[in-house]
Amino acid sequence: MTAFDKRTIRKAVRAEIAQLTDTEKAELSAQIFSKIAELQEVRQASVVALFASLADEPQTTAIIEQLAQSKRIVLPRIEGEEMEFYDISEGLHKGAFGIMEPVATTPIEPSEIDVMIVPGVAFTRNGARLGRGKGFYDKYLSRKGFRAYTIGVCYPCQVVEDIPTEEHDKTLDRVVSSE
Repeated sequence: MTAFDKRTIRKAVRAEIAQLTDTEKAELSAQIFSKIAELQEVRQASVVALFASLADEPQTTAIIEQLAQSKRIVLPRIEGEEMEFYDISEGLHKGAFGIMEPVATTPIEPSEIDVMIVPGVAFTRNGARLGRGKGFYDKYLSRKGFRAYTIGVCYPCQVVEDIPTEEHDKTLDRVVSSE
């Protein structure tokens, strides 16, 4: 399949997400992250990588606050063509693309992350993921020492039958939706 197919999927899924009200997004997000919090992999993890959600992504503010009570939480920061993860304990500020990012200056090693919660535009039930097209997560998941259990999170309308994949695309261990 071609990049055109990926563009078509992105456009169709984004149109469906745009139909969700803020209330629906909040309810679906609560359901998704309630499931996440109950997963054995998450309960046993010491370090959990999350993301500061954009308006069209499952909302992560509550789960970040909840898990930070008992776990070390790290969030990504885009630096040029790379993405690094930083501890949130020193605080957050608005960074690249208007996304909240950690202010910490020392990135953590990929091997320190036990569980990574991964955003995306579309997912299949078996863990294929279609991101926003920049490859930040695929590159990070390929880094030396990365060993985390990976979980894609999405609204039901983001689950599709098939996603065209390329050699560099990484499959996730699990996908969690509100359904």
